[in-house]
This record gives sequence, structure tokens and C-alpha cells, in this order.
Amino acid sequence: MNGLDLNIQNDGIGVVGAGSWGTAIADLLATKGYKTDLWVYETEIVEQILKHRENKIFLPGFTLSKNISPTNSLEKVVRNKNLVVIVVPSHLVRSIAVQIKDFISEKTVIVSASKGIENKTHLTMSGVLLETIPRLTDQSVAVLSGPTFAREVAAKVPTVVTVASRNIDAAGMVQQVFAAPHFRVYTNNDVIGVELGGSVKNVIAIAAGIVDGLNLGLNTRAALITRGMMEIRRLGVKLGAVPRTFTGLAGIGDLILTCTGDLSRNHTVGKKIGQGLKLSEILDQMRMVAEGVKTAKSVYNLSRKLGVEMPICHATYHVLYDDLPPTQALYQLMTRDLRHELDDEY
Repeated sequence: MNGLDLNIQNDGIGVVGAGSWGTAIADLLATKGYKTDLWVYETEIVEQILKHRENKIFLPGFTLSKNISPTNSLEKVVRNKNLVVIVVPSHLVRSIAVQIKDFISEKTVIVSASKGIENKTHLTMSGVLLETIPRLTDQSVAVLSGPTFAREVAAKVPTVVTVASRNIDAAGMVQQVFAAPHFRVYTNNDVIGVELGGSVKNVIAIAAGIVDGLNLGLNTRAALITRGMMEIRRLGVKLGAVPRTFTGLAGIGDLILTCTGDLSRNHTVGKKIGQGLKLSEILDQMRMVAEGVKTAKSVYNLSRKLGVEMPICHATYHVLYDDLPPTQALYQLMTRDLRHELDDEY
């Protein structure tokens, strides 16, 4: 792999981000026997993990592996690591990348497990990392995605994901490192497709939550998920993604999970909006991030720039940011001009 040293067994793994998903990933890797340094923003969580082997704020109820070493030092987590996993909210990825760029070497492979599209640049997270970290190339970046609720991964519920990289050796290495009897990993080389699937599904999940909050029924939700997948695919094709990616784990798999699961933060936000709460009220009550809120703005602006038709995403944006009543948004969607179901790309 272009001379990159992948002997991570001796050097250990760095996981940047100790939210629910970052903590679950760290525990997955540590349970496999890897020395895992976990960067934690909150001092109290470092103390909790050291004293109780538990992240009581973001992943309560799970005893964490003793192979996890929590720290507030980004340098300790990243320096001299062959494998670093980034698991912070998408709007923080750039600032984290700036802080770690001097500690990343040519041998480092970075796995992005953050899902989102940056508001100002419309870059996916791998794009942000490549733009920010000089030593990084597309041959040493991979992205991890798929239907994954952190609590279920921590509980060792059978879970299946995909890891994508333009370097098949890097993807294969990450596949071997992450794979476990309860955590099956496939490989893919469609980085943009995997990232878009994992990002835009959060916007559709907010819309699905609104549908459920309005008690509109299962017909409506099924239709929204189906047409939402069409919008994700449409944007992906425009940006050069492989269409088949959206029939896989990072596409329809992640979309179904996030649109229907009670553990979905994005679905929860939408459901509360459908029940009449304001977005500001909902976010004030949440400590964890619902990625779809910020991604809705990116998708709205990017799709308009590219001329990609995404009516559900646009309606969701207007509900979130322009206070469009959900019932009015629904009426506008249902009374659009009638047309053929499938796009020409099919």
C-alpha cells in the first residue's frame, strides 16, 4: 500500500470522538485486542471511563474494554498511529483536522465514521480531511458507513457495514481490523456514494419523523422512504457515484434504519416537529447531535447549485429553517406536477 506501514497491532489505534458512536467503535476495536486511545472532549467522561469503565453520558449501561485509554489529548491519540478513526460531529471535522494535521504521517490511514456534508464548502467528510491535512491522500482515506445504531453495536447485536476507499488495500485492511463475529464488514470503492448515502439519509429521516409525528400512517412513511432514496441516488449520480451503491448498506440499508428506528436522533427531531415543537426547542433539549439538521442546509444549497431535483429534502429544509408548517409542506409535495416514476438514468 504505497509503503504505508499497517502494523497497527503494536502502535495501537486512535479514535477521535467519544460520543455514542465513537465510544462504541472504540470498544469494538479494543475488545478485539487492539490498544485503543480514545480522544474525549469532556474531562468528566475521561474520569468516568477510567474509574467506572463506562461513558455514562453518551453510552450508559455498557462496560468498556480495559484496552481503551481515554484522554483529552489529541496528540496522544493521533501521533505515531497507523490507523486513526474520526468520529466527531460533521461540523467539527474541519477544526479537528486542523488540530491533528501535524501529527499525521505518510503511513497513517484515516477512517471517517462521521456522516455529513459541510455547509460552506459542500464537501463530504473525506473531502474535508483531504483539503485540511497535507500529508493525506485519497489512497490513505477510508469511510465507514451502514445501518449502525451505537447502542446495538455496543450490545453486540449482529451488524453489517461497508468500508469504502479508492485504495482497495486500505479498504481491505480496515475490513480486517473492524470485522468481528457480530460486526460484518464489506468493502466498496465508491467513496462519494457511500458518504452521500450516509449523509443525506439523515435529512430524509427527519422528514420520516415528521410523517410519524403527524400520525400519517405506514403508507406515507413507505412512500417517503422510497422517494427519498430516489433523491439520494439522483444527487449521487450527479456527483459521480455508482448507482448500485444506493441499493446497499450505505444506501437503502442506512436509510431504512434511520427512518424507522426509535434510536434515530434525526427521526426523533422530525417526530417532535410533526407534533408541533419548534426546532430550537428540540435542539435545546438534546446533548447529542442530529446530523440531518445541518446537512439539510448543505443538501438544499448543493442541489440547487447543481440543478438536482430533491423535493423532499427541500421541503424538509423549509420546515426546519423557514418555519413552513409540515402540513403545508406535505400538501405541496403531494400536489406537484404528475410524472413518470423513474429517472432517465435507470
